[in-house]
Amino acid sequence: MAEVETADRTALEEVVAFTSELIRIDTSNRGGGDCRERPAAEYVAERLAAAGLEPRMLERTKGRTNVVARIEGTDPSSDALLVHGHLDVVPAEAADWSVHPFSGEVQDGVVWGRGAIDMKNMDAMVLAVVRAWARHGVRPRRDIVIAYTADEEASAVDGAGFLADRHPELFEGCTEGISESGAVTFHAGQGMEIYPIGAGERGTAWLKLTARGRAGHGSKVNRANAVSRLAAAIVRIGEHEWPVRITPTVRASLVELAALHGIDADPDAEGFDADELLGKLGPAAALIEPVIRSSANPTMLEAGYKVNVIPGSATAYVDGRIVPGGEAEFRTTMDMLTGPDVDWDFHHGEVALQAPVDSPTYRKLRAAVERFAPEGHVVPYSMSGGTDAKQFSRLGITGYGFAPLRMPAGLDYQALFHGVDERVPVAALHFGVRVLDHYLRSA
Repeated sequence: MAEVETADRTALEEVVAFTSELIRIDTSNRGGGDCRERPAAEYVAERLAAAGLEPRMLERTKGRTNVVARIEGTDPSSDALLVHGHLDVVPAEAADWSVHPFSGEVQDGVVWGRGAIDMKNMDAMVLAVVRAWARHGVRPRRDIVIAYTADEEASAVDGAGFLADRHPELFEGCTEGISESGAVTFHAGQGMEIYPIGAGERGTAWLKLTARGRAGHGSKVNRANAVSRLAAAIVRIGEHEWPVRITPTVRASLVELAALHGIDADPDAEGFDADELLGKLGPAAALIEPVIRSSANPTMLEAGYKVNVIPGSATAYVDGRIVPGGEAEFRTTMDMLTGPDVDWDFHHGEVALQAPVDSPTYRKLRAAVERFAPEGHVVPYSMSGGTDAKQFSRLGITGYGFAPLRMPAGLDYQALFHGVDERVPVAALHFGVRVLDHYLRSA
């Protein structure tokens, strides 16, 4: 396809307006079904329809709305590509912020508010690109399915999980997908700019632990105290050192990051010490450190109702993350750490993912970033958390993290995720539209 400049002035203006306006629609997901994405879904559906598409709005639960639309490509024989983003955001306390988190305020070239990074920016970029294509009469080579989902910030049961389980026909032909958490500038020190592209995710293992014991008076000796049993298990879990498990994606990350720092690394060599290598990578180690192991972090405790009453049970929750291929080891380790007096089970679980980094898709993603950031270094990486790509993987869709932003030094993208004063520069949105437009037309 001949190169056409479709990321025009209108597209650059719209991506800023769309980001700001979507932020103003409060879609805070507090868990337990406490969220309503429908106003944001109506917003994107209206703008997709204005671009000539036929968006479908789908709900499992009233108000928890998803939007799906398909752009027909010029080559019907090609596999389709899924581009997805979620409409919900995590809650924000206005008193903690410099500006109101749902103001969508644009000041000094920066868009402020909850969702500016995670991930109404990408939602807006997709809208801007699609509308630019409509203005210029551009069609991609392959079919592109656009999905705006609900409930990603909780279990995805009302969002991507519902779509994958109940409406798989909408994703017919999709073999690959792109979404959040990738192709964003990581400043690695000494002027080095890295653009990590997501090619894997650790699995999600949110656990509920329950300790049973003998209820009784707080003044009496009690050798079967449920709180004590649970506390001991939680300490063991929190202090456990998980072994290094280097997956193919992480291996590629280590090799490429080491090379950027002038180090010849061979993760397959006998005696290879991943922690020692991380110590030589400076700030870039942060891209690898969370994903060379599985992890389990205690996050919530519930027990008792009165200070002088020993309860008969106590409950805790643990945020576990599992490296690809580490499921059996994780289960065995949790059995050992919890011990005979504490039961555990999955409160919510999702699979780990890996995507090939030697594929034509990855090469095109890399080329799109390098075209607009030639001084940057593109590397694959595995995400420590999870995205809707887990649910869409049920349909055989391989997911990549690709929501491009060019962030300035001093603005910590990682810290803005779920953080206070979340914001995105206008220039970063403009970069993202250009990169996304170029990639989707070349895909």
